[in-house]
Amino acid sequence: FCDVTGSTALGERLDPEAVRAVMARDFDGARDAIERHGGTVEKFIGDAVMAVFGVPTIREDDALRAVRAAEELRDAVEIDVRIGVNTGEVVTGSGDSLVTGDAVNVAARLEQAAAPGEVLLGAGTYALVRDAIDVELLPPLDAKGKRQPLTAYRLRSVTGDVAFARRLDAPLVGRERERRLLEDAWERARSERACVLFTVLGTAGVGKSRLVAEFLAGLDETNAVVVHGACLSYGDGITYWPVVEVVKQLLGDAEPPSAALAALLGEGDAPADEIAFAVRKLFEQVAAERQLVVYFDDVQWGEPTFLDLIEHVSDWSREAPILVVCLARPDLLELRPSWGGGKLNATTVLLEPLTETETDELIVRLLGETELAPPVRDRIRDAAGGNPLYVEQMLAMVHETGGDEVIVPPTIQALLAARLDQLPAPERAALERGAVEGQVFHRGAVQALAPEETEVPGNLMRLVRKELVRPTAATLPGDDAFRFRHLLIRDAAYDALPKLARAELHERFAVWVEENAPDLVELDEILGYHFEQAALYSAELGRPAPELEARAAARLGAAGTRAVARADVGAARSLLQRAVSLLPAGAPERFPLLVELGRMLYQSRELEAADETLSDVVDHGDPDISARAFFLRAFIRAHASPDMSLREAEREVREALSRLEGSTVGDRTLAEGYVTLGELLFWNGCTTASGEAGERALVYARRAGEKALEARAHDVVGGAMFFGTATWAELEAHARSVLDNVALGARSRGALTGLSAAAAHQGRFDEARSLLAQLDTTLEERGESFALASGKQGKGLLEMLAGDLAQAERILREGWNELGEIGERGYRSTTGALLAQVLARLGREEEALAILAEAEVLTSVDDWVTTADALCARAYVASGQADHEAAAAYARRATELADEYEYVLMRTHFWLARGEILVAAGLLGEAREALTEAIRLSRIKGAGVHEERAQAILETMQAAR
Repeated sequence: FCDVTGSTALGERLDPEAVRAVMARDFDGARDAIERHGGTVEKFIGDAVMAVFGVPTIREDDALRAVRAAEELRDAVEIDVRIGVNTGEVVTGSGDSLVTGDAVNVAARLEQAAAPGEVLLGAGTYALVRDAIDVELLPPLDAKGKRQPLTAYRLRSVTGDVAFARRLDAPLVGRERERRLLEDAWERARSERACVLFTVLGTAGVGKSRLVAEFLAGLDETNAVVVHGACLSYGDGITYWPVVEVVKQLLGDAEPPSAALAALLGEGDAPADEIAFAVRKLFEQVAAERQLVVYFDDVQWGEPTFLDLIEHVSDWSREAPILVVCLARPDLLELRPSWGGGKLNATTVLLEPLTETETDELIVRLLGETELAPPVRDRIRDAAGGNPLYVEQMLAMVHETGGDEVIVPPTIQALLAARLDQLPAPERAALERGAVEGQVFHRGAVQALAPEETEVPGNLMRLVRKELVRPTAATLPGDDAFRFRHLLIRDAAYDALPKLARAELHERFAVWVEENAPDLVELDEILGYHFEQAALYSAELGRPAPELEARAAARLGAAGTRAVARADVGAARSLLQRAVSLLPAGAPERFPLLVELGRMLYQSRELEAADETLSDVVDHGDPDISARAFFLRAFIRAHASPDMSLREAEREVREALSRLEGSTVGDRTLAEGYVTLGELLFWNGCTTASGEAGERALVYARRAGEKALEARAHDVVGGAMFFGTATWAELEAHARSVLDNVALGARSRGALTGLSAAAAHQGRFDEARSLLAQLDTTLEERGESFALASGKQGKGLLEMLAGDLAQAERILREGWNELGEIGERGYRSTTGALLAQVLARLGREEEALAILAEAEVLTSVDDWVTTADALCARAYVASGQADHEAAAAYARRATELADEYEYVLMRTHFWLARGEILVAAGLLGEAREALTEAIRLSRIKGAGVHEERAQAILETMQAAR
């Protein structure tokens, strides 16, 4: 927006006809400036002009064109003006208003905020042109109708010719072959004293300029002259612009040696053939004394007369070592199919994208000493598709934002949007319809989405030649498939579609897939996504489509349920959330999905969200669904809620099961209930009853045919064996039988945990660590982050058993912190008590007490496990502080509490700790009794590490006597 200021005052000073003449001249000048830079005057509004750039055709430098036009208007018109420039997405059309959208409104607000003679740029424009301008950042602007202040920059001047600067100091990676070819061309020009034409083709940012810069850096400057010219994408008199640049560099302050060269430099006129002859002669004269490299950039924008001149020089130069290097995008061959063809001294190379390995190397070399998280690096590599510019710009964006989110820079978006917008309409349509399917798409889908188009195969092959897509393996039999060269190209093509078109195309594609690929492995996920997108876009446009929402939810829900069955937590959570969000609040099909979603949220460490989700279902009328939600919520609340004790949770589950037995609920619901009861009984120290509940759950799970539930029931049984009276050999046999069952082994966490515990307590620590590492890998793959965090407790116990207290501290502290981040209480309190034991044994009593204070606040009144572990920790603290009387008292209370329960393994641990503490206190008789009890308990499980440790202490006591 450009508005004349002071027009009222001008009218007071001048005759109305004079004012009209001045305004007319300024409006004419404004139109000329805007159109010269490639813009379109949309309308004159009183004293203001509104212009748009990028309509009807997008160009990669539209923002810079607009800023150049604004600078020219500011400096050239007779009357003071104020100008606002902004960049963003708009809706384009025809009639009274060419463009509408928030970007237009912001441009108007910037113009209104500008002072006379000022140009204000919006943040979107600045992001695209900041390397080519000098600006001043202004304080945030309050603008009418905007909730947030606007970021604005006052333009001082335009300082550059390119919208964004490339890092030519960036390392050259993966271009050894192309560089050798360029060096060979140079050697041929020198040795044969001939003109050699070398053309480097490649998409924007693929590394053409970087390749030539590396070559030029290796030249002997004393024997070679290097001159450079670049074609402009627009402007007046640009036919010979790059040649003029080169000639001026060669002549310096000297006068042109011919009338044709003088005409080239603006002094008269001359025919094109005479200019070409004169330029060739100048090149030959310079090369006769020193070898000459002439380097032209962006040749795809060259006018035909300029391209004729290059071919004239390369065809007719004689007895002079000249290397003409031309850099161009593949579009050059569309405009000039015969370029370089048939010439003896011409070479054309195409720069392909970097491989994944080369891209990783480039990232490492660009980062230097800077750290980058592997997931961020992977996302950049995947999005860049081997384009060095994209890598460079995305790394810069990550560095600027300081986060770990990969954002596509606006410079890259502008490049891609411009490239696609300049395609012929049929090719662009094919690309856009392919983008609806995804990064990989099929010819049949494109044809189905563009039934009126008869040249789909030809259009797709032209897109292949233009390096936008490439053939790939087809998923659908009898069809051809293509892959976008970069994910960013796919996104740019998709973003060019209006939302109404996206809605219609997604629905049509889903229907086509249903009819043509009913046997696809991930059919539900694919159809669910496309129906979902159609529904969401329809709703966004104010046209809700309940039928589409229902179809999408059914497909996503089915896919999510399968993901639950295969323990893919991340996928299941996402699919189920999307399905639920599409269904009305009271829809019956919503509630089963919510139960599974609650379980996935729990396993993802979102305990509060899981509780809220399940609470929505508990009061639902369907007894089965309501009961399953109730059992799961009780389990979560038992260790996450300060308002529910373990005993209370066990009582509620027992009461619910007594009501449900013999009712109409299914076997699956009863299996869920008994699994939950078994887990709560286990926490309450009743290992025998826990094992019995697990066995009962097995019966129901098998009758229901629910393998995942059967695996969980086996885990309950195994947990009871682990801490109860079963021997290590019996536990190992049970765990191996579960793992050997193909349908159960992959779903069971308890089997690997049991095998690891058995190995550790028998002194096979490396084997135990390996088993837990195997379990961690499985949990990471599934996305079970809660199990990973809570599992740190078992890994810490393993290292305590192995005597590596430093490692035990590290692992337990990780678990303590991770569980604290999500507000979990049950596992965290026990982990804290164990961490305090380790710290005290390491002689860091004050740290131990600090952890204990927090852990004891988290402990529920009937959490005897944490209470006993805390007493044991306090015993170690007091012993370390030489308060042996208190230490002995704490140790006695820990064993007395543990002996009230069936946990043979924990009782062994506490009696052994009591013996150690009593030895330190000098109470050797009582210590001997404690160690003897530890040995007795250890032998119930089978000979193990606890017995060996107790025996060793007894032997030391005997020797001391």
